[in-house]
Amino acid sequence: MVSSNDKRNVMQPIRFLTRPEMARIHQAALRILERTGMTIDHIKALEYLRQAGCCVDMDKRHVLFPSAVVETAVARMKANFADPDRQPKRMSVRYAQVHFGREPFQVHGDFSVSSGGFCCFIWDLEGRRRSATMADVRQALKLADRLDQITYTGLPCAAQEVPVAVRPVVMAAELAKATRKLGGIETFKAKDVEYICRIGEIVAGGKEAHRRNPVLVGYAEARTPLCIDTVMADVMLAHLERGLPQSLDTMPNAGATAPMTAAGTLALGIAETLAGLTLGFAVDPQATLTIDVTPGYCDMRSLRFGYAGAERLPLIAARIQLVSEFYGCPSGVHGGKTNACVPGIQAGVEKAASMLMPVLAGAIGFGTVGHLENALTFSPLQLVIDNEIARYVRRCVQGIEVSDETLALDIIEQAGIGGQTVDTEHTTRHFKHELLLSPFFDVPSWGVGDAQDKERFEKMALDKARRLLAEETEPILSRSQQEAIDEIVAEAKRDYGC
Repeated sequence: MVSSNDKRNVMQPIRFLTRPEMARIHQAALRILERTGMTIDHIKALEYLRQAGCCVDMDKRHVLFPSAVVETAVARMKANFADPDRQPKRMSVRYAQVHFGREPFQVHGDFSVSSGGFCCFIWDLEGRRRSATMADVRQALKLADRLDQITYTGLPCAAQEVPVAVRPVVMAAELAKATRKLGGIETFKAKDVEYICRIGEIVAGGKEAHRRNPVLVGYAEARTPLCIDTVMADVMLAHLERGLPQSLDTMPNAGATAPMTAAGTLALGIAETLAGLTLGFAVDPQATLTIDVTPGYCDMRSLRFGYAGAERLPLIAARIQLVSEFYGCPSGVHGGKTNACVPGIQAGVEKAASMLMPVLAGAIGFGTVGHLENALTFSPLQLVIDNEIARYVRRCVQGIEVSDETLALDIIEQAGIGGQTVDTEHTTRHFKHELLLSPFFDVPSWGVGDAQDKERFEKMALDKARRLLAEETEPILSRSQQEAIDEIVAEAKRDYGC
């Protein structure tokens, strides 16, 4: 007998690349690093890389990475992933999770769904697009905490009235106090890392507990093409020197900052993230590190980085295969994205496709959901809709169990030719598991009820959002934890002069 869970574990993901093609992209990335190199505008980082065996020009802030040095870093990462005793095992990042261990490359029916994004704007429940406020932040976190398909959440939007200098710390404090679904956060400078880590330590139960199970960790990002600027190097080193996991993310933009072709864009992105891996191990040979890349295409009509075009789906799928299968780093990716400015048909198509494709390609999760306008605007209404689309996708990839019970030969024989199975005990036992009984996806008849209401889905989502936001809130943290976090925020404000 094969259970549905066992069956789900043998589902093969969609593959866009062969093993030789992945190896060729890897070799192209090594060549980019060895021949072209990167600008790394950070003296301390340059010194770390020089000691690791890289060719460093301190005056020009330029680094050439010998292939042997990069391959050593890759081998060390893989060896760490093979150690069952190493901690931590996983960490939430800005759009999903990463796992620091070996896992089968497969379709994950238990995929995670993340909200977040630090959006400046909100499309509110009254249908107005405006700057996000602290009240919006708190409502967004409350809604994400109550939606059953949302596994993790960062900050869906960021309060624009809070001074920029202290905004990451203030927002991290709001996140910690609002939910146990702690997801990725933003850090603007190295000093933010200190304050946010202290908040994380309060939530986790101490410095060592936070190191073993990091709940609030920011990230560094390359300035593509082939540059790590001072701020991002500062942020990365600040995390590593505190013993926290890191990866260097990068967003090569095909046709703008990267070649127009998928293969060239992937090679550039892999080169940049492997440079971050090499730097990470140069800082701390015992560091917990993975790799990451978030490629996309430049829309030649607007010159924007499109988050949800059809052409981006195979690119993201190939990225999942490269990072997860070739390098052995299980991770989530972008998903649930749309370029549309308001909920509607375009948003629905793009959201569903950009959720389903990553899951079928082997991602362990996707995010960040609840966005409109190419991830510039957060919408609580869209977050509820995305929650339902994620539920739909989860049912799409549910395994099929083949057993005596599910073959149901006795039921078929009892019903016979021309019979029915509606009133059988077998149907009663199984229909709630087999069917997606969501009120958002029913089977109406023409002219019955609201079957002709073109805005029915949006109205149901609006009603659900308002109902969830009206519910009472139980405190997530103890009073002493909240007071300790508030004191950290007050200290940061004094320190930043805010």
